[in-house]
Amino acid sequence: MVRPPIRRSLPAQGFTLIEVLVALVVMSILAGLSWQAVDAMVRTRQAMDQQSQRLVVLGTAMAQWEQDLQGLLNDAPLPAVHFDGARLRLLRRSPEGVQLVVWSLRDGRWLRWADRPTALEADLAQAWAQAPQLLGREPGHITLAQGVESWQLYFFRGNAWSNAQSSGDLATPSPGQPPGQAGTPTVPGRERLPQAVRLVLSLQGESALGTLRRDVLLPGGQP
Repeated sequence: MVRPPIRRSLPAQGFTLIEVLVALVVMSILAGLSWQAVDAMVRTRQAMDQQSQRLVVLGTAMAQWEQDLQGLLNDAPLPAVHFDGARLRLLRRSPEGVQLVVWSLRDGRWLRWADRPTALEADLAQAWAQAPQLLGREPGHITLAQGVESWQLYFFRGNAWSNAQSSGDLATPSPGQPPGQAGTPTVPGRERLPQAVRLVLSLQGESALGTLRRDVLLPGGQP
């Protein structure tokens, strides 16, 4: 009589405590790496969105900048464009007369202020002379760009770029205050318009833009 082979029962298979702990550690590491990757992607997307919004704002500011320069009044009784290192004063055409526009930089904000159009030369001269006293908080000021560290302006005259604060050729004698007459603001003589204006904006922060430069050709500028 043949006896059937004796089958020995195998011990139950399972994971030891050490193996479970090692698996948990590996899973936690993988989860941490995955979260860091997702967080990096979210931060990159946010930075790209902020950069895109900043480009849109700067594009709007540049459009307004070009519009003001393209509308300069060449035969104005006062300097149509004047830069004193802190602010740029412009005289532009308007359906209601002549409008004074002032661009300035304060606390990283690139500001634009526009006075009410007028047809009276005395009112225009007074507003032009009082423009350096603007503090940037008056009604009419609009912030067109933020995060601007500095700005420089250059005029193209005589086939060369020069500092915007340098003197140009006078187009008419100075309409300054006559001797013995009080109450009339004294202003410099009207210079011939430059052929072009170059704007250089230095932007703050970790921006890929860095420095923004824009050249605008002026209609009626000197050759």
